[in-house]
Amino acid sequence: MRELSLPILREIGSIARTIVARSDVAFKAYRLQKGQFVFLTRVCENPGTNLARLSDLARVDKTTTTKAVQKLVSLGYLDTERDELDGRSQRLSPTEKGLVVYDALIKEENGLIDSCLRGFSPEEIDAVGRYAARLRENLDELWFGLKKRKEGANGEKSE
Repeated sequence: MRELSLPILREIGSIARTIVARSDVAFKAYRLQKGQFVFLTRVCENPGTNLARLSDLARVDKTTTTKAVQKLVSLGYLDTERDELDGRSQRLSPTEKGLVVYDALIKEENGLIDSCLRGFSPEEIDAVGRYAARLRENLDELWFGLKKRKEGANGEKSE
């Protein structure tokens, strides 16, 4: 029987699921569910982005992104506008209502960061941030390779 070489991905998965579960509970008052807060925060931080770029930022497929954006638009948190250069593409931006909710989301996220890093020294906090970024960077090639393969299989084009 094979053994797991390191439990790091299980630890990261546990952290991610806990954060999403906690956030889903905290954001029910805003009628956000199932990780939709990720899409709102990314649009607030990248106004004018399109669905394809938002999918990349959230590391999910475009269908999931489209459904989340439709919900956020229906809640009045996001606006969509046709791209002037590419009429097939929509540019996304937060509404005033979305920006108010964004402030609440960031407050909650900062609280989760504080909980995660409780007892860490400033040097450890800096190291965790650098290591997490490196982990994500190492997986970028895998993510974009999977995305390219899926788009090729479906005949889709990025927006």
